[in-house]
Amino acid sequence: MFYAVIMAGGSGTRLWPLSRRGRSKQSLKLVGERTMFQHAVDRLAPLFPPERIYVVTREDQSGMLAAQASELPAANFITEPVGRGTGPAIGLAAITLKQIDPDAIMAVLTADHYIADTGQFCSALQAAEQMAQAGHLVTLGIKPTSASTGFGYIRQGAVIAIEGSFQVFRVERFIEKPAAEAARQMLLSANYSWNSGMFVWRVERILEEFQRQIPGLYDQLTQVAAALGTPQARMVLGEGWRRVTEQTIDYGVMEHAEDVVVIPVDIGWTDVGSWANLAELLPADANGNMFVGPHQEIDTKNTFVFGGSRLVATIGLKDIVIVDSEDALLVCAKNREQEVREIVAKLIANGESQWL
Repeated sequence: MFYAVIMAGGSGTRLWPLSRRGRSKQSLKLVGERTMFQHAVDRLAPLFPPERIYVVTREDQSGMLAAQASELPAANFITEPVGRGTGPAIGLAAITLKQIDPDAIMAVLTADHYIADTGQFCSALQAAEQMAQAGHLVTLGIKPTSASTGFGYIRQGAVIAIEGSFQVFRVERFIEKPAAEAARQMLLSANYSWNSGMFVWRVERILEEFQRQIPGLYDQLTQVAAALGTPQARMVLGEGWRRVTEQTIDYGVMEHAEDVVVIPVDIGWTDVGSWANLAELLPADANGNMFVGPHQEIDTKNTFVFGGSRLVATIGLKDIVIVDSEDALLVCAKNREQEVREIVAKLIANGESQWL
C-alpha cells in the first residue's frame, strides 16, 4: 500500500517574527486562506485517503496541526520528543509504517513547500511509486529556473526508465549548495535538478540503508519499534531520542545510498523557507512591491511588506523586507534576509525567549 508522510517539525527561523516556537511556519497562513500544513494535506487528497496520510512533528506542535486537519486520524500523528533532523524523523516514520504494513511504500513530503500544479505533482508521485515498487530509492528533482545557491543539486546520469510522462534518471551524485559560478554552470546544463527533499521508497528498502550506513540510529529505531503499541512506547522513545545524533537524510543516507534514481518534475514548486521565497508567490505592483495587509506607500520600490491588522506606511524605500507581527517588527535589506536566522540565534544566546 502507498502512504504519504508529511514532515512538519521544522522551526522556520528564517520566517521570524511570524514563525515562533509555539506557532511554526507550517501552521501559518502564508499563501491564501489555508495554512502551509493544510495545503500539504489538501494536495494529497486525489491519491491518499486520510487514513493513509501520516504526519511527523514535534510533540509541542502536534495538537495545533491536528486541529488544522481534523480529517486525519489522531493516531496518524507521529511525534518526536524533540527534533533531531530529517534522518531520525524519517526513520521513526518508517518503523511506524512497517508495523502497520510491512510492504508499505512511503512518500516523504514536506509541509513548507508550495506546489502550484497539484495534478502533475500527483502524477509524479504515481510514477515514483512504480519505481519504488521495483526497489529503487526515488527522489523528485525540480527543474531549475535560476542559478540558485540556496538549494542542493542532483546530477542526473543515464535514463533508466520512462514511467508515464516522466523520465527516470540514475543519480550520479548529490551536490550541496554551490557557489554562484557552479550554480550558473549547472543551470546551463540539462543534467541537474534541484534537490526537493521529497522521496518515495519501500519502507523495508530505506531501513536497509539505515542499517548499512547509520547502524547506531538503526539500533535505536529497532528498540523503539519493539515498544510500539505497548504502554512503554513513549518512555522508550523519550530515552532513545536523547541519545540520537542530529542528522539529515541527505548527509546520513542519500549521498551514499545504493540504487538512487531521480524524476525531474515541473510542478510550480517553491520552498517557502524565507521571506524572499514567499515573495516569489505574491503578485507585484508596477514598482515591484508586494504588500500583504493594510498598507500605503509613497515612492516605494521593490519592497515586500507582510503585515497584520495594523496599517504599514512606507516612504522612499527600495529593496526592503518588512514583517509586522503582534509583538515584533522585522526591517531588513532584501539582499540580507537570509540573516534573519542570526537574529533568532542572538535572541536565544541572550536568553530573550519571549520573542521566540
